[in-house]
Amino acid sequence: MSIYTRNFGSSWTSRVLMARVLVALAFFLTPTIASAQMASIEQAKGDITLGSADAPVTLHEYSSLTCPHCANFHKDTLPLIKKEFIDTGKVRMIFHDFPLDGLAMGATMIARCSGERAYDFTDMLFQTQADWRDSQNPLASLIALARFYGLSGEDVKSCVGNQDLLKYVENKRDTASAQYKIQSTPSFVLNGKLIEGSQPFENFKEALDKALAAAN
Repeated sequence: MSIYTRNFGSSWTSRVLMARVLVALAFFLTPTIASAQMASIEQAKGDITLGSADAPVTLHEYSSLTCPHCANFHKDTLPLIKKEFIDTGKVRMIFHDFPLDGLAMGATMIARCSGERAYDFTDMLFQTQADWRDSQNPLASLIALARFYGLSGEDVKSCVGNQDLLKYVENKRDTASAQYKIQSTPSFVLNGKLIEGSQPFENFKEALDKALAAAN
């Protein structure tokens, strides 16, 4: 099962700005955002992917939502990868949770509980990372953002308190760490090989071009 958000759309910048406003106003108002049903825990355990399932190459990302270098990758490098490789059907990307602290764990669990919008929510958390991570009350800020994706405050509390989902994320992180020797974030795996750090786009382009040539 995959959790897949297909497009960012032309209004993405406006949505980031609105999300920042919601975080800033978290203590003063309750946003009136249309509600949606929280994903089941089984749905929340699905892969968080971007791009076509038929793409010949898959790039795996391992990131922590509180990691500033991971946020930089999502802001600066991922849009270039998306434009040249993902939107053209050449590469599929799978996001793997690799939380390095309790706040990152909570944030990634909440994003997963948004179901089919998990990738969209995850990327929004990176775009607005400093706003919620460094706020006086990060949980209140996360609840404000979660409402933007149709989750209520009670949904968020239920989600972060779910031990089954917590153990799932922990086990996936620990398995990846053992399998690929991941010790920092962001890290990437391409054709079984580890790429460490938020590399410049040119480095990803070279690696992805080689992988595509090998796949043809």
